[in-house]
Amino acid sequence: MTANSPQIQKMEFDDQWHVVYTKHLCEKKVAERLTAQGVVNYLPLYTVVRQWSDRKKKVEKPLISSVVFVKSTSVNRTNIYSIPGVSGLLQFNGKPAIVRGQEIQNMRILLQEVHLDELEQVTIQAGDLVEVIHGPFQGMQAYAMQMQNNIRLIIEIKSMGIGFSVNVPKSYVKRI
Repeated sequence: MTANSPQIQKMEFDDQWHVVYTKHLCEKKVAERLTAQGVVNYLPLYTVVRQWSDRKKKVEKPLISSVVFVKSTSVNRTNIYSIPGVSGLLQFNGKPAIVRGQEIQNMRILLQEVHLDELEQVTIQAGDLVEVIHGPFQGMQAYAMQMQNNIRLIIEIKSMGIGFSVNVPKSYVKRI
């Protein structure tokens, strides 16, 4: 399963994923090769507009450079290393590091194109653990950081030490 899937699917939050490091600018090819070998993978991509002297073009770029996520049930370490473009697996204490399914789901939600309008106000304090209950981010759990009339949610992938932030109307969240 790649980021180009037409429909984002709900995932079990206890799914375990691993991080495969790729050579520079080889993320898409590695994801294609993993898929060809039957390995379930996820390459989070976002679209940017690049300006050349004669034209503008939309280009898909990886959200995290040199990283492809693979699902643990389909990981065969010896096969992963034989794929051209793969540098290795993220290791922690000599074992492949684990990324939770909830963190993968949060990235999928984060990458959806969104246009949200603010509705009624709710009281949320900075640092509260919240769940998004409306809109395209529905189901996302994150920590809130107060920002004027909206809430800025901090989305963390703790196992990698990476965080993202996104603005969501206060009325779209509830405290957990």
